[in-house]
Amino acid sequence: MIAFERRESAGWVAQSVAYVLAIVAGLIASVLLIMIAGADVAEGLGALWQGAFGDAEAVGQSLVAAIPLVFTGLATVVAFRAGIWNIGQEGQVFAGAMAGYWMSMQLQGAPAIVAVPAVVIAAIVGGAAVAAACAVLKTRFEVNEIISTMMLNYIVVYLLSYLLAGGPWIEAGSTAYHQTPLIADNFHLPELYGLHLGAPLALLATAAVAFVIARTPLGFELRGLGFNPIAMRYKGVRVATTIIMAMAISGALSAMAGVSEVFGINFRLRAEVLNGLGYTGIIVGMIGALNPWGTLVAALAFGAMANGALYMSVLTDVPSALVPAMQGILLLFVLGATVLTRYRLRFGRKEGRHG
Repeated sequence: MIAFERRESAGWVAQSVAYVLAIVAGLIASVLLIMIAGADVAEGLGALWQGAFGDAEAVGQSLVAAIPLVFTGLATVVAFRAGIWNIGQEGQVFAGAMAGYWMSMQLQGAPAIVAVPAVVIAAIVGGAAVAAACAVLKTRFEVNEIISTMMLNYIVVYLLSYLLAGGPWIEAGSTAYHQTPLIADNFHLPELYGLHLGAPLALLATAAVAFVIARTPLGFELRGLGFNPIAMRYKGVRVATTIIMAMAISGALSAMAGVSEVFGINFRLRAEVLNGLGYTGIIVGMIGALNPWGTLVAALAFGAMANGALYMSVLTDVPSALVPAMQGILLLFVLGATVLTRYRLRFGRKEGRHG
């Protein structure tokens, strides 16, 4: 008889092997998907690799594409480790970008040393406020955070759509494109070696989240909340306050993704450049096993895939839409591996009726 038996914990070796096998299986499934699409597998994967790592410029663009995913992935790590299902990273990315743009309108003419920090702080406040509002609804009125964050996504996205579709923020004389005017140079994130300020901030955020979760009382409360909130309440932890803090931190990290895209790359606010960053960040955080450094690696891989997808779609018959499908396949296999590592197989004889 073969039976599944739940175990308390799996060693890091077993977890590592499971995740590696899951990624390999996901890649094999992705290859099958490309074959089903009728494209040349070798040519498609070769173009994907060339677009992602073909030369120094491609590597730089892949790193730039990974920056917002690091932030939204870390946002997932903070919320999910606390057992809070924050699906609102998408709206919090938009809220951060909108708050940053609003601040840039208020500080026109300010020197860069004032303008850049002000934009970043405004974005963090905007993203954190949107996320914290859902946390208050959860703690005060027991509103499920999945529903509130999802609904708030629509509200924030449609608010930006109103502001840009003939609203007060649309570029003068522009009717075909729903976008703001170009942002003044003094608000641009400074560049170093071809990467804007978002790159070192993303690395710093990864180290900070890893330290807070592993080494601080707040991190202990977040992890404990994820395992057993009732026990944490009996231990004297103010659960409501911890939930609000976790959501605010998660929202602030998501907002940084919006800042990096608008003030580091595009230099104008458009919904198209922000779409999907929040939802992709959830996948990145899950594939990174809700570990900050694992999330950083997953974000780099996804950034490379996103950058290589464009090159692949131009040079081959493989549609770029296959890349999100490949990302979803990888997520499914990794989630499957996560579940399987919680169980062990037991082999034995089936007990008879009389023992």
